[in-house]
Amino acid sequence: MNLLWSTLSVVAEILAIGLVAAYISPKLRQTPIAAFFRDKGLLIAFVVSLLATAGSLIYSDVLGYEPCKLCWFQRIFMYPQVLLMGMALFKKDHGMKIYGFVMSAIGAAIALFHYTGQLGLTPLPCSAVGYSASCAQKFVLEFGYITIPMMAFSAFILIAATLLLSMKREEVAPISAS
Repeated sequence: MNLLWSTLSVVAEILAIGLVAAYISPKLRQTPIAAFFRDKGLLIAFVVSLLATAGSLIYSDVLGYEPCKLCWFQRIFMYPQVLLMGMALFKKDHGMKIYGFVMSAIGAAIALFHYTGQLGLTPLPCSAVGYSASCAQKFVLEFGYITIPMMAFSAFILIAATLLLSMKREEVAPISAS
């Protein structure tokens, strides 16, 4: 189970880097992969948020990993995106992309803070809070760096990068009269 979600996280990270590069580079924006992500942005954001939500629930409700305080904040920014992107997809409401982007950017910041705390680089606010798990606890460690907060970060940045690229209006090159 961990290997599957960790592999999906690595794929999400690679795709997110490529999508940001495509956002910056007009030449890369013309590639078929960039066009696919731009045209299917809502669908991709919906699927990624659905998978991230399912993964989160599998870890907590099936495998019994207790979510910590920071995990709950990440869930607050991921779970509603399933409904938000699903409704936007159904209604073909591309105006909702900005909301998904903002929610993903905030969620990614929380996940990155959580991850750096697990590495000992930043102090975590919840070493042990009440009945929840410690934010520093690593239930998963795959490929030497993938933990649950890194999985969340990967999903958030893929959603954000996809929506950012799909909001970019494509410049239409003038047809040269040759």
